[in-house]
Amino acid sequence: MRNALKLLFCAAIWAPLAPASAQNAAVPSILPGAASTMDQVAVPASAAPASGVFRKITWDDLMPKDWDPLKEFKGLNMSALSDSDPRANAMLKRLREVWDNAPTNAAMEGATVRIPGYLVPLEESKAGMTEFLLVPYFGACIHSPPPPSNQIIHVLPKAPAKGLRSMDTVWISGTLRTVRADTSMGVSSYRMDAVLVVPYSLKER
Repeated sequence: MRNALKLLFCAAIWAPLAPASAQNAAVPSILPGAASTMDQVAVPASAAPASGVFRKITWDDLMPKDWDPLKEFKGLNMSALSDSDPRANAMLKRLREVWDNAPTNAAMEGATVRIPGYLVPLEESKAGMTEFLLVPYFGACIHSPPPPSNQIIHVLPKAPAKGLRSMDTVWISGTLRTVRADTSMGVSSYRMDAVLVVPYSLKER
């Protein structure tokens, strides 16, 4: 994909108020721009925090309310740039610098939460997946550039997650930390030591 088109694509598909055409109707609540909910969902006692519940959050909750990921790039006519134009590479590089250093929401530090998303494998064993990234839309970090780092969660399951493949949709539950990680598939601003990793289901919402 041409650099200019790549820049346009990754910016458009992730933008917080993404158009309906960029959204996956099968998993509506995990996309940027979805209405924020704070439902409390009971989980097995063996995995639950002291309060007995994990608070359900959306991807918007991971961003500071006043942060605009495209602020520096508004008004630019990126569609007019070609691969041979050095401005295309310069803008792509700057976009990655801004997004890889995206600010976190301080209120999320230490929060016991559950959130759904798409799985990007990092480490696997015969017992199952031992490390992965969770991202808000299909193809992120694999078929398209990574979203901002505050839209990527580095997940370390308590026990290997079995029967899961790349881009499967799952719920993760655990304690969220604002810990940065630079992985082979993208930079994440959050980490979760997940006590539960289960397949996504609309019935669980």
